[in-house]
This record gives sequence, structure tokens and C-alpha cells, in this order.
Amino acid sequence: QVQLVESGGGLVQPGGSLRLSCAASGSIFSINTMGWYRQAPGKQRDLVATITSGGSTSYNDSVKGRFTISRDNAKNTVYLQMNSLKPEDTAVYYCYAYLKEYGSRYWRGYWGQGTQVTVSS
Repeated sequence: QVQLVESGGGLVQPGGSLRLSCAASGSIFSINTMGWYRQAPGKQRDLVATITSGGSTSYNDSVKGRFTISRDNAKNTVYLQMNSLKPEDTAVYYCYAYLKEYGSRYWRGYWGQGTQVTVSS
């Protein structure tokens, strides 16, 4: 059974920083893309940033220059460094991993349980 466990959310003032972490565990053969999505109340879940196993990254335009995604392949962990946070960044942040388990023929996506990020003074 694969699990993605996020940590690092919380309450921060506008202009502040937070670092999210997400560790994948279980019978994992290989992880392709990892990423972060977010969902604000009453809105759809949106892509924040993704990173491939080779280190290629992509970002939502709204976070470019403020957020940085990175990963440690040896630890099956992805990070999201969030700087210059704005109230509109407030949302539940979800980790995502596209991976293959040992003994499986298929790649599939997995989600974490989500971590709340609140930006408010």
C-alpha cells in the first residue's frame, strides 16, 4: 500500500514563508512525476508545481518566482518552498505522485491527505 504524507502547513502572515514536504512510502518501484496541487474553499483543485524524476519543473503562473519545487529521489520526497506568500495562496495543498508499484504493470497517480496553508495577518 502506497502512502503520501504531507507536512509543513500552517498559519503565516502575508510576505512570510513556509516549506511543505511530502514523503511517499510503500512498495514503490519507481516514481515519475511528483507535484503539488491546491484547493481553496468553493474552488476547483489547481496545479501549483510539478517536477519529473529528472528534475524538470513547471509552475502555475500565479506562483512563478515565489515558489520552488524540489525532490529527493533517494527519499521519495518532494518539497515546496513557498516565499512571499499572499492571502490568495490560502488553500489545502495536496501532494501528488505518479508511480509504479513492485509487481504492477501499470503506472498510476496517488494523492496525499492534504495540508492546510493559511496566509493571514
